[in-house]
Parts: sequence; structure tokens; C-alpha cells
Amino acid sequence: MTQRRPDMRPRSAMMQAARPDDRRWPRMLALSALAVFGMAGLLRADTDDGVTVSSSYAFYGDLKYPQGFAHFDYVNPEAPKGGEISVWSQGNFDSFNQYAREGVPAALNTIGTERLMESSYDDPYGLYCLLCETVEYPESLDWVIFNLREDVTFQDGTPMTAEDVAFTHRLFLEQGIVEYRRIVERLYDGVEVLGPHRVKFTFTEEAALRDRVGLAGGTPVFSKAWFEDNGVRLDKSSQEPFMSTGAYVLDSFDFNRRVVYARNPDYWGYDHPVNVGRYNFDRIRVEYFADASAAFEGFKSGAYTFRVESSSREWASGYDFRNLNDGYVTKTEFPDGNVGQHLSWVFNLDKPKWQDQRTRQAIGMMFNFAWSNETLFSNFYKQPASFWPGTDLAATGVPGAGELALLQPLVDQGLLDPAVLTQEAFVPPQGDAASVKPGRRTLRAASKLLDDAGWITGDDGIRRKDGEVLEVVIIQFNPLYDRIVTPYVNTLKAIGVDARLERMDTAQYVERRRSGDFDLTNQGFQMGFEPSLGLFQWFGSKTADNSSRNLMRLRDPAVDQLIEHVIGATTLDDLKTSVHALDRVLRSLNFDIPLWYNDQNWVAYYNMYGHPDPLPPFALGQYDLWWYDADGAATLKEAGVIR
Repeated sequence: MTQRRPDMRPRSAMMQAARPDDRRWPRMLALSALAVFGMAGLLRADTDDGVTVSSSYAFYGDLKYPQGFAHFDYVNPEAPKGGEISVWSQGNFDSFNQYAREGVPAALNTIGTERLMESSYDDPYGLYCLLCETVEYPESLDWVIFNLREDVTFQDGTPMTAEDVAFTHRLFLEQGIVEYRRIVERLYDGVEVLGPHRVKFTFTEEAALRDRVGLAGGTPVFSKAWFEDNGVRLDKSSQEPFMSTGAYVLDSFDFNRRVVYARNPDYWGYDHPVNVGRYNFDRIRVEYFADASAAFEGFKSGAYTFRVESSSREWASGYDFRNLNDGYVTKTEFPDGNVGQHLSWVFNLDKPKWQDQRTRQAIGMMFNFAWSNETLFSNFYKQPASFWPGTDLAATGVPGAGELALLQPLVDQGLLDPAVLTQEAFVPPQGDAASVKPGRRTLRAASKLLDDAGWITGDDGIRRKDGEVLEVVIIQFNPLYDRIVTPYVNTLKAIGVDARLERMDTAQYVERRRSGDFDLTNQGFQMGFEPSLGLFQWFGSKTADNSSRNLMRLRDPAVDQLIEHVIGATTLDDLKTSVHALDRVLRSLNFDIPLWYNDQNWVAYYNMYGHPDPLPPFALGQYDLWWYDADGAATLKEAGVIR
């Protein structure tokens, strides 16, 4: 049965707001774009006591947007308001809390969450006050004070105060996921409420200077009263999104079938100048499908009307259906200026058999990207050697002088193989496009590595070591991956590996990844242009026991030290050098098998939407930059294409 919140009020087509999925930034709490309203003369001021008072902040370089700007450069300020955008999600959901390990969260469940400061889609280093009016900080950055806006209200109409900010901060430290708490709890000396709209964060000496303002400014704000009145916990599943200050609220849902978000007519920030041209849809509807094939058929029939394609096979040959051929659907590409996603299979390093790098390297060598790209992907993809593919943060060639200065001490400590000082950065073998099996030279090299690691081929053709079969179990929930995994499984069998694919439903997949019940599983490493504390979640030893990102259970002291260098970088040149060194070492460890990445957004939509041209470099922005074209929708309805 469709369920509806009992406190929902009538919606107004004139109200606006949304929050897009955001994978752009490396901060612990991802930031999106907003700036300052009504702050004449307060863009930046240095007081007599050496304290800076500002409505925005950047550790590196200059801010893109000055005080008094009318709107972001990439929006259409005349974008019409109204209508609905509908998208799809796969699997099921039973919660609206993505911060807990318990439950499967609904798509876009944080669309109504706002933070103290935000960043824009075309400025990778700048932060702008949203829930605050100004931010104050000394040159030492020992503390930061946020002077909050007095007109901010939660979605139930109650005012936001400094008590709510402090409450939310403590909530994450007390009930947040373990991987977050282990990193963040040592960085704060405390949070203090100085007044109804004034809150102070004090930092420990361990907190890197570069992260301090951004870490505190990235704090989402939830209603203290709502949490206490409803007995809600951050570490438990929730039947509705947490009460925040954003403009989208839950409208209705039907478990495992549909979830709908609608615009709140009482959103506090309706007249905020950074909202000009943004947040244009009245409703955002997510339709759930059991698998991607069913979802694609649903798109063809008009069950939902906006699709970001992830399958190269469908993109190459699947878009041949009546509604597209009749001109009712647009199929197009938009460049993706973000750091490319490093999609790979990761090993579970907690299993003894994967602790030998020779074994991991041999298994990785058997994935033939060249054949996969030509035969399965229509040559649409690139293989991501680096964890920062497509950027100048990727390590290349042999280490330069700056990298050597960071790597040599780690070699001297016995934490790194000396070869890292002279070898070029690891690049996975490309293979031969003519055959699914790697070339003979690669097969011989992989077999020798397994022999050297003690995995001996028996009379039955299966490799064993001390009586243990060399088994590789690859877990997956999406049947579209079968065509990719199955050829790889067969290739592994050719060198004596007992490999198999185990496909399951979403809930089982999530649980087996959490518990470590796998040999190989998918992971999409999404780094940012200013990597920092989030690196500990992805690669740090302290998160290896319980992490949603460090699925490979990586525990490497050299990596831990290099992450500290990245976090401590005080100039862009230092940042790039330290990231080059980290990237080089991560790639040398062979804890994953790089698959592919795409530097384009593949988009198909029914001709009932408009968008800015050009779009900003760091976001597709379908939920907040696009708008509903009423005339186009009327044409589709007259033709019977949509209801």
C-alpha cells in the first residue's frame, strides 16, 4: 500500500528546491552548491584581533563567485517551475536513513538535507555560507565560528538554532558509522553553543589545517526536537527522511516500488539568490525495478522519463524503439568533468590466500580489458589505471624528485619495495582484443606467479596449496554483469582457478559485502580534486575492520603515512605531489582489478525537459538545473506517449 506522511501540507508549484546526488567532492560530507544572501560588505573582513569574518572560504586559490552575484553562471535564470521528473532505481529499499549500516536506504533519501556551507558545480575549492551568514576564524584556524541565519526553518516550520547544529555534530560522533567516528572524533576539541544563532567548533592539533573549515562547514543539520520527540537514532533504519532544512520532502512511498519527493511550499530559502534558475521540479519520482533489463523496458514504455545510462551495450544498440524513432525521446551525451570513477573488482585481503601479492597479481592479469572493451562495450570505455583517472593527480612514469622525497623514507623503513623508486606507475595489461584469453606471454607470467606463490596444478587441472583449492567467488546482484563476469570466470579456469559467479538479491549482496563473505566484489572508487580525510575511509588501516568504502580491508602502513602527507598539503603543488605518490603506491599493491570508467554522461529523456547549455563541468544537475517543458509534455500526452 502506498504510504503518505500524515503531516504533509499542500504543495505549491511556485516553491523550489532539490538536492542532486553528489559525487564530486572529497570531503567527509559531500558538499553541493549554494552561497550568500543579504550579506553586503561582508564577503571578507579581517578584524583588529586577526580574526577573519567572511561569507565564503577557500584554502586554495580565489573563490569564483564574489559578493552580490545574481546567480550561478551555469543556470537558466528564467527556467520555468513545475512538473515532475521521473527516474529509476534497482532492487528494493526498507529505510530512509543512509547513515546506518542497518537496512537498504531509498534513492535520494538525503534530497532534503542541507549543510552549513556548500560548494558550486564549477568551483572545486570554494565553500559558501548557506545556513550561516558568516564564518569567523583566526589565522591559526584553531577554531571556527558560524553565525547562523535567523530565518532558517526546518521542514515542519520550526526555527533552526545553534542547538540543532551542535546536536547533529554530536549525533554523528556518537551514533555515526564506525569508519566515520574513528577518523573524525580525534579532530574536534568540542562544539560550543555561543548563542541562539552562533556556534563554535574547536579543533585538536591532529586536525589538518586544510580540512578544518570544510569539515565543520560540511555538517548537515537535523532537528534536535524531531529526533528526541520521535525516538529516532542515526544508527537505525528510519521510515522517513530525517527532519532537515532543505526544500524537498517525502511525499509518498510504496516499499520496493516507488518513492516520491515533493517541494515544500514553506521552504525558508525560496528567495535565496543562489536558487535562481535551480530546483525547478514540483515532484521527483523514483520507480523501482527488479533488474536493469526490466527498467530499460519501463523507460521505453514511458513508465519513467529520464534515464542516465550505465550499460555500453544498451547505449550502443538498445536505443532502437518506437518512442525514440518517432522523435519523442532524446539520446545524447554530456562531458563529465569530475575525477573519473575507478571501477574495479577488489580482493578481500582478510582471506589468507589474497595476502600474497603474487596471487592477486596473477588473478588480475587474466582480465582482458581490450577484448571486453571491443566485444562487450563497443569501445566506449577506458581502463582506469589510476585512482584519479583523467586528471593531473594521476601518477605517471617514474617518480619525480618530489615523490622520491616522500617514498624513500618508506623504503628505508622497509614499508615499500625499493622497486617503487625506479619503476613506472603500474598500468594493468591491456590484453588482445582478438581473443577473450590473454596472450600466451600473459598466461605464462600469471601461471608462474601462481606457481611461485605455492598454488600447484593437480591432475584435475585445479590449483591447490596445502590442500586448499584456489577458489574465486565473485558476488553480484545485477544480471547485466553476467556477460562481463562469465568470460572472466572461464579465463580463470583456464589457469586452474576454481572461479564462479554468485548472483543474489540486493539485501544479500549488501550483507555479504559488509561481512566480507566474498573473494571479489565491485567497488567504484570516486576520488575528488582536493582529496583529504575521506582517503582514510577508502584506504586507511583504521577503517579496514568495518567500512563501506575500504571493502578490500586494506591495512598498509605506507599508505597510511602517505594519506597523512596528502591531508597535510598546504599548497596545490604539494597536494599534487603527495597524491601522485599515494596513487603510485596504491596501484603497486594490486588489491584490485581495474575494470573501466566513462568520461561522458549518457542521457536519454522524453522531450519534456530543458537544461542549461552548457551544463557545468562537475554535475549533470538533472534534479536541480533542468526544468519541466509543459509544451513538450502536452505534445507527448496528445500523442499518447505519456499519461
